[in-house]
Amino acid sequence: MAEEKRLMKGNEAIAEAAIRAGCSAYFGYPITPQNELTAYMAKHMLDKKRVFIQAESEVSAINMVYGAAAAGARTMTSSSSPGISLKQEGISYACGADLPCVVVNVARSGPGLGGISPGQADYFQSTRGGGHGDYFHIVLAPKSVQEAADLTYKAFELADQWRMPVMILADGLIGQMMEGVIFQPAIDPASLPRKPWATGHQADTHREINHISSIHLVPAELEASVRARFKRYDQIKAVESRYEEVNVDKAELIMVGYGTSARVALGAMELARKQGIEVGLFRPITLWPFPDKRLGELAAKGKRFLSVEMSMGQMIEDVKLAVNGKAEVSFYGRCGGMIPTEEEVLAEIRRILKK
Repeated sequence: MAEEKRLMKGNEAIAEAAIRAGCSAYFGYPITPQNELTAYMAKHMLDKKRVFIQAESEVSAINMVYGAAAAGARTMTSSSSPGISLKQEGISYACGADLPCVVVNVARSGPGLGGISPGQADYFQSTRGGGHGDYFHIVLAPKSVQEAADLTYKAFELADQWRMPVMILADGLIGQMMEGVIFQPAIDPASLPRKPWATGHQADTHREINHISSIHLVPAELEASVRARFKRYDQIKAVESRYEEVNVDKAELIMVGYGTSARVALGAMELARKQGIEVGLFRPITLWPFPDKRLGELAAKGKRFLSVEMSMGQMIEDVKLAVNGKAEVSFYGRCGGMIPTEEEVLAEIRRILKK
């Protein structure tokens, strides 16, 4: 029997999807605007006899995730922008130890404490490796509650497949809005494949204890470890790049946006079409790896681009790198928790196209 559609907040949908994806250990600390996610996990993880701990701080939470991941559990944490900043050292440790986990950032406006309204100014932090050292991790950016749930399932799969943290970057509006969502079937954590590299003993094995760490005090060994990791990154770039295109073939100007900005851009595209103006949308779903190859192909066809963001302009740097000087790239953004309107974006489209 097909699953019925349920009306849920984005935060709750991510939590429910994580439970169904086999998350057996969640560690978090409350912060607006993602608190519904933590509250949902507190109730339903305990209902299912799984691990839920509200840690004493964000730093503690991410290090608990490190320990659970090293033991072979499907594990997750969530927070919002300032809290993610506090977790960055632990995320770097997890990347350096090749540990799979899921980190959710329901982003708010900044810098500093900023405000509790939605923002997209965590793009650099998320896609550049916000902690210390040479590393990346996969970043998934949903535009709807349904996609937030679907990408949560995918995040756990990708984390296990590539042995690395995966971040879901959902701005605060995605976390707080309510939409219909259909969930995928639930997975029993006990049915998941064992991880032979995990530390400690599992109940049905008698293998040796493995030591998992990110430390390499011999420079040559550390270099070899980092280089091997970057070879894996190249493989990820080749097969895990995800994006959505709308009307890009007919359009002279293509908007580039993710999350809420992509929704606004779609609305602006419809307004433009009513006025006889053909524009398109290119929506990155993976912010890392960024789908630069496809953008480069569109640039080679003579397209122009408009990066629409809820920041002062961060993703635009990846857009410019992707087109590599072959196309004009413009920018429109709002910051501080302000969300661009469809009318504002349409006005920018008309200004660029001089229509």
